[in-house]
Amino acid sequence: MKLVNFINGKWRDPRNAKFTPVLNPATGEELAQVQMSSKADVDEAARAAKLAQKKWAKVPAPKRADYLYEIGRLMKERKEHLAQVLTKEMGKVIEEGRGEVQEGIDMAYYMAGEGRRLFGETTPSELADKFAMSVRAPIGVVGLITPWNFPVAIATWKSFPAIVGGNTFLWKPATETPMMAYEMGKIFEEVGLPEGVANIVFGAGSEVGTAMIEHPDIRVISFTGSTDTGRQVAEMGGRHLKKVSLEMGGKNAVIVMEDADLDLAVEGILWSAFGTAGQRCTACSRVIVHKDAKEELQNRLLEKMKTLTIGDGTDESVKVGPVINQKALEKIHSYVEIGQQEGATLLVGGDILKGSAYDKGNYYAPTLFTDVSPEMRIAQEEIFGPVVSIIEVGGFDEAIEVNNGVIYGLSSSIYTADVNRVFKAQRDLDTGIVYINAGTTGAEIHLPFGGTKGTGNGHRDSGVAALDVFTEWKSIYVDYSGKLQRAQIDNDI
Repeated sequence: MKLVNFINGKWRDPRNAKFTPVLNPATGEELAQVQMSSKADVDEAARAAKLAQKKWAKVPAPKRADYLYEIGRLMKERKEHLAQVLTKEMGKVIEEGRGEVQEGIDMAYYMAGEGRRLFGETTPSELADKFAMSVRAPIGVVGLITPWNFPVAIATWKSFPAIVGGNTFLWKPATETPMMAYEMGKIFEEVGLPEGVANIVFGAGSEVGTAMIEHPDIRVISFTGSTDTGRQVAEMGGRHLKKVSLEMGGKNAVIVMEDADLDLAVEGILWSAFGTAGQRCTACSRVIVHKDAKEELQNRLLEKMKTLTIGDGTDESVKVGPVINQKALEKIHSYVEIGQQEGATLLVGGDILKGSAYDKGNYYAPTLFTDVSPEMRIAQEEIFGPVVSIIEVGGFDEAIEVNNGVIYGLSSSIYTADVNRVFKAQRDLDTGIVYINAGTTGAEIHLPFGGTKGTGNGHRDSGVAALDVFTEWKSIYVDYSGKLQRAQIDNDI
């Protein structure tokens, strides 16, 4: 199967014959060939989107929302098929694949509901016989750049608020996981989304992504990916005065206090650290544990890690799938070597898995370090794999300080039975997401998703906050006095 661009409501024959293989990270099997587009393809899609947006913005928001209801309905009908495709191209285990598709379904219905809200504000004017209000207005054509680790969920976080807000979009999915974009394109086509509203352009970030950022008709760039790449996106977008929304890396920690329910904490750590083979921006990469609980927590973690089954995610019994590719394997292993060189103690794992069950895929053993100090690179830098570092602290204040002592600020967690600590933690943890007695992952679509510091630039995906990325505030004044009235001058207040 060859995947080609979806532009102006049609699957387009490629301008060139450049394709690259899409590989199953669990087996090495070639699943498809995907088009590697050029700037000319971006130009064509942007022209279609710009033309379509003028009409689309005039469609009443509740009518725009009706398309999202239909998209959600089709996604629900095809949930198992979509999950199987997702697991094969990305590698996450099938229960996670189903969960990710459900997240997209939830986002469709949630954002469809916003079609009858999109609330603005009315406010009293300071002048007599004058009315004042603010409304949300569409921005125009927006560009969406999405990662391989959540190939459908993150795309729905961005595309659905863009649609209901009256915008049209160009979507560049990750080259590693284009098949979910192809499936979504078929759904856009089937529900009859007007031509040019949704456009999918496959290709490399250096070619397609750059062309999108620099295109004069694309007014918003919403990007999810690494912090290094996000910084480049911000720099390029800033030169063109674009609105740029960035959701980037994390170095998330679970804090475990001496009064914590350790069984519950272990379950949360395992799910947060080794779900998606650690390839989440919200993955638990650090466990910050009180000295009085460290040994017991460590022992329980080691015991539970023995139960983790590793393999092809389409097998219902598997709990940890492969990482995305060989480059990821090498990066993860290099960090394990760095940790050992820094003096951390490797308790378990630390290996690229070999043998008949693993030879054709990209498998890394779930890995646990202890005796890690906060300043070590493995405690500071994003590894993006199934590697966890245990850091011992003497008390609550130190735990908060260690948690906040990294350049990222996406997600944090604390396990404690002390309600006073709970309220201090939710105030003092410098992250965009805070969990109490739960792991670092599990965000729900009706709340804002994003973080502080090196994780983002102040914008948020998901929830009503996503509408702020894809709409502009317009202030409107209606003067029905029949005379010139000058604000701040002609009032008697």
